[in-house]
Amino acid sequence: MKQAMIFAAGLGTRLKPLTDSMPKALVPVAGKPLLDIVIDRLIRQGYQHFVVNVHHFAQQIIDHVASQPYAPMVAISDEREQLLETGGGLKHAANLFHDDEPILIHNVDVIDNVDYQWMARQHMPDEDAVLLVSKRETSRYLLFDNAMRLMGWKNITTGEVKSPYEYVRRTGGLSQHGEPLNMFAFSGIHSFSPRLFTLMDRFPDRFPIMDFYLSICHRAHVVGLLKNDLRMMDVGKTECLSQADAFFQEIS
Repeated sequence: MKQAMIFAAGLGTRLKPLTDSMPKALVPVAGKPLLDIVIDRLIRQGYQHFVVNVHHFAQQIIDHVASQPYAPMVAISDEREQLLETGGGLKHAANLFHDDEPILIHNVDVIDNVDYQWMARQHMPDEDAVLLVSKRETSRYLLFDNAMRLMGWKNITTGEVKSPYEYVRRTGGLSQHGEPLNMFAFSGIHSFSPRLFTLMDRFPDRFPIMDFYLSICHRAHVVGLLKNDLRMMDVGKTECLSQADAFFQEIS
């Protein structure tokens, strides 16, 4: 069964004043709540089970989901006591997934042109996680070897490097042979194998998912998936909403 987790628990502070009275998951784009946009699109691409985490105006999301035709497909992961970030939120929801099928991870406030049937086919049985990346310019990049295995992370503005490999940290992001590692921007979209949950046991309740990947990539098979034509919009600010309306209509 194809399954996904939709991160919908955030405070949505950049969408104020809208999020003073509603969660960002219910902010409308082209007349449709963001949560419905993501779930309906994934249903059309064969997804049958969704876990949605909630915190800010949690009951509004719960009530909205209950009123939708897709309600039987959704399990709620309650984070009302504490916002757990991406890694902690996934760990907290572990028992809500049905089987060992990979879990697509998607933020509720992102609209994109990804073919998720294609992405699911790229997650090979021996891979523990697949991170969707692109050549977008940013200050923070993920580092990959030529086989697209995750090797670390680099902030090119500060020079900071995170990696479980000492030689990557020492050289500022070079391979074992002294060659530059491949640098790609993370989209925030990834496919996660449930067998990784056991490696989360030593992590606290609250942590970012990228900290987890960077700590285990030397002993787990975490790879990058490059999409050259990736188009996405983070509907994180009120001034983006009119642009998001047009973008959604364009990719629909």
